[in-house]
Amino acid sequence: MTLIIDCHGHYTTAPAAHNDWRDVQKAAFKAGAETPLYPSISDDEIRETLETNQIRLLNERGADMTIFSPRASAMEPHVGDEAVATAWARANNDLIKRCADLYPDIFAPVCMLPQSPAADMQGSIAELQRCVDMGFIGCNLNPDPGGGHFKHPPLTDSFWYPFYEKMVDLDVPAMIHVSGSCNPGLHATGAYYIAADTIAFMQLIEGDLFKDFPSLRFIIPHGGGAVPYHWGRYRGLADMLKKPDLADHVMNNVFFDTCVYHQPGINLLADVIGNKNILFGSEMVGAVRGIDPTTGHYFDDTKRYVDALDISDNERYMIFEGNARRVFPRLDAQLKARGL
Repeated sequence: MTLIIDCHGHYTTAPAAHNDWRDVQKAAFKAGAETPLYPSISDDEIRETLETNQIRLLNERGADMTIFSPRASAMEPHVGDEAVATAWARANNDLIKRCADLYPDIFAPVCMLPQSPAADMQGSIAELQRCVDMGFIGCNLNPDPGGGHFKHPPLTDSFWYPFYEKMVDLDVPAMIHVSGSCNPGLHATGAYYIAADTIAFMQLIEGDLFKDFPSLRFIIPHGGGAVPYHWGRYRGLADMLKKPDLADHVMNNVFFDTCVYHQPGINLLADVIGNKNILFGSEMVGAVRGIDPTTGHYFDDTKRYVDALDISDNERYMIFEGNARRVFPRLDAQLKARGL
């Protein structure tokens, strides 16, 4: 029986005390004051937030587990300095760890990184190591820590190489995921996220990153942004740039999720992108929470769309389970240890 693994979940329903502490932390930094200690949050408070939201929806929609990380829009590495970013990352990752400890069969933890815009990647390397030591299976890597101005070097630049070396050493993938937008011209979930996904893919085409890191693995979320819809453009640009065919140049290392909120979009994704490169994901409870009036179902109930694809049972298994186990080998090991 196929295990339905949602590769893209965020703790968007974290306890109020956690979010309140963040407000206090930001205010303290602005005032030049010391931040109070992180509040005490009980296991029951965490259970309440999960059982009435993510766990309930997983059960209702027929999924078994989710790869779970802090709320993306709240990562905000551009807020404060590196010390602020580090404290916030640690608080979030520790909370994700508690979720996974309370429900180890449901949540597989993925960490955020303290990518303060003025910092190098050493703090992120340390946090990734700390989290993997606690059982985390991957990370969210922000290609634009400045929050909407894209001033960082492209993902193929040597700036990122020390972090990639650590990823390879630990055998963990990264989801390429920006945070909140501080650019008023970029709506966070409707423009910034999709633009960043698309930009990241083009950066990978322009470089030769995977020659240096042949085992590096990235998940580009939200169905790959605009990439599947413009696949011919990217194939053509790779040809103009004298790069190899995309199948060899990037698609052994890059994967897309199914956070695409209508059936025609999922159909296009499956038609254009090889099913070996697609991981089931919903990003719930996330960017789009309402009910589609044309179907009567939630927009982010993406399992329905995958169920409806005209593909083989083996292809569907790979999207729901097999690809996630291949991209996240630490998850595969954890599942095997549980006899799955």
